[in-house]
Amino acid sequence: MLRFYSAFVIAYSLDSGRLILMKKILIVDDEKDIRDLIVKKLTQNQYAVITASTGQEALFICNTNTPDLILLDIAMPGMDGYEVCKKLKEDQVTKDIPIILLTGKDLDPKGIIEHYRDTGACGYIPKPSTFQELLGKIKEILG
Repeated sequence: MLRFYSAFVIAYSLDSGRLILMKKILIVDDEKDIRDLIVKKLTQNQYAVITASTGQEALFICNTNTPDLILLDIAMPGMDGYEVCKKLKEDQVTKDIPIILLTGKDLDPKGIIEHYRDTGACGYIPKPSTFQELLGKIKEILG
């Protein structure tokens, strides 16, 4: 069991009796069920999680509560993930935050590869995919 003593970063583990420095991940997805599932799995793996349901909300959060990593859905209403990613990479405050794009199964993989490289994202994970694949990519990026 974890108790938070600082906003999303340090937790005290009641099981081990130690302070744990947690990496902070922002999940940006317009589908609440997807966000909730990823939040549950990431918190079980000792990550601090922030969520946003729109691109605009994600941009605001990144400038006020900078995450260590962003999981960003591509297909969202209004500002899509590509546009959000591009804006984050153009901003001096957020340009170095690693971004993993999350894609729906109906998107063309070749188009995704071309776009994510153009936007500066670190990679992409198709939805649906296993949580182990997502966790592996997160650990690869965050160490």
